[in-house]
Amino acid sequence: MGRVLLDGVTKRFGDVVALDHLDLEIHDREFLVLLGPSGCGKSTALRIVAGLEEPTEGEIWIDDRVVTDVEPKNRDLAMVFQSYALYPHMSVRRNVEFPLRSRKVPPTERARLVEEAAEILGLSDLLDRKPAQLSGGQRQRVALARAIVRRPSAFLMDEPLSNLDAKLRIQTRAELMQLRERIDTTVIYVTHDQVEAMTMGDRVAILESGRLQQLASPQEVYSRPGNRFVAGFIGSPPMNLLEGPVTAEDGTVGVAVLGGRVPMPASVVQRLQGATRAVVGVRPEHTVIDSNGPLTATVSLVEELGFERLVVCSTDDGELVTVRQAVELPAPDVRSPVRISADPARVHWFTAESGARLA
Repeated sequence: MGRVLLDGVTKRFGDVVALDHLDLEIHDREFLVLLGPSGCGKSTALRIVAGLEEPTEGEIWIDDRVVTDVEPKNRDLAMVFQSYALYPHMSVRRNVEFPLRSRKVPPTERARLVEEAAEILGLSDLLDRKPAQLSGGQRQRVALARAIVRRPSAFLMDEPLSNLDAKLRIQTRAELMQLRERIDTTVIYVTHDQVEAMTMGDRVAILESGRLQQLASPQEVYSRPGNRFVAGFIGSPPMNLLEGPVTAEDGTVGVAVLGGRVPMPASVVQRLQGATRAVVGVRPEHTVIDSNGPLTATVSLVEELGFERLVVCSTDDGELVTVRQAVELPAPDVRSPVRISADPARVHWFTAESGARLA
């Protein structure tokens, strides 16, 4: 079993609140990704689960046991660090078997487990080498082998791919997913990389300023962001977010932005509760340059990406809107005026005051 529960966990460093009453349950055999910007508290949460930091308030549960005051070595967890944390004077074999030696596993069983972990991760031909003789991707696989050789209840991974170059990161990400299927164990994975979160996680927990913003599947956080922060954080380029006054014209309610007006569905109007301002959100792929569009702007940048084009438009008051465009369409000229429209079914609505989702 590998269920992990953070119950009301708060962590303060002096006057700084790194985690603020975090409630989070990671299911047995789930791959949960902790995602957020630098300083949001995701690594702190992982270290508290591991026992490397003590919570100021709250409890940590592993399965049916409170482990808040249990030593890290007795929590049945394995952690993979960003820096690999290999012993440079030891061979790959000795690095992998180190946790087994610490637990006084008999030599014969130790050798079997090391060979098994090495075979899973493609390290069988590298067991006699030193870390300095390995590539970055190979070193990370050694760190993973050292973790899985113990067969813990859960793996804790703290940005394990961040030191790899882009090509190697893609390759190692695929290897990690294959490994996950083979070991079928709970994984808590910390990253600031959205691609890793969206492609690897069963669920994604998005943190900001030590608070949980949304916990859902990758597709859910993308298609139905829980608040304005998540909407602006998830996606590359991020969602266009435009704030404006709520207006009523000709019996309809809408939000005035970019020299035009975006009509508001009745279901959203019902949840406004008298608010006079709201935020319209629409992703770049659901925004088009349209000569009959209701919104006006000026093209400030055109980015040709080969397979697609990003057109960044701006207004006199500094608002920016990004349009994702197929390369088959004619590219607009920089500094040319354009009109913009969006698919009404793809528009997201948020409160201006709290940023909460309206629909």
